[in-house]
Amino acid sequence: METTARVPMSGRKAQAARNDEIIRQAARAVFTADPGAPISAVAEHAGVGISALYRRYKSKDELLQKLADDGMDRYLAEVEAALDDDGDAWEAFAGFMRRCLDIGAGSLTLRLAGSFEVTEDMSRKGQEIHLATTRLLERTKEAGALRPEIEVGDVSVTLEYLHGIRIGDDERMNLLQHRYLALMLDAMHVTGAQELPGPPPTWQELRGRYDD
Repeated sequence: METTARVPMSGRKAQAARNDEIIRQAARAVFTADPGAPISAVAEHAGVGISALYRRYKSKDELLQKLADDGMDRYLAEVEAALDDDGDAWEAFAGFMRRCLDIGAGSLTLRLAGSFEVTEDMSRKGQEIHLATTRLLERTKEAGALRPEIEVGDVSVTLEYLHGIRIGDDERMNLLQHRYLALMLDAMHVTGAQELPGPPPTWQELRGRYDD
């Protein structure tokens, strides 16, 4: 089988890609802390001029869309990795949840829902994520390792809730988030327990939070 060698980026393109990643990292930090922050705060946090930022993103809305799209890509990669894991079904699911917490899945949703326009591509990707997560949950339930009431909306809200824990510095905050994730995973793992009150959030309810 022939393979095509990846052509390395030129120095200028590589530097532009690094600058873009710096801007997006700064934007995640700034808007997670303060969703109403101006785009100039992102430039200041990234250590770049506002004109350099605007050359990449025409508006705050466009930057927020990019952050949300990046977050969906990272989440989708994690759920697909869990589905590809042929080992213990519970460990695959629990590992997926831990990795999602570490990559910040749900953190921007918690802070930015409703603050930018959702594109058709983002909506389609959201449905793809919903279906993939459903497959992961169903597989874990079939193995007898997950409460039958747990649905995709429960996963989304759980991750958002955990990212709402903002105590101490970054290291302490991460430890606390994982502490409470461990408790929640124990609760999800208990099958045959008393039925949970009320239904989980629906796709329409989760999607509706992005509407202005």
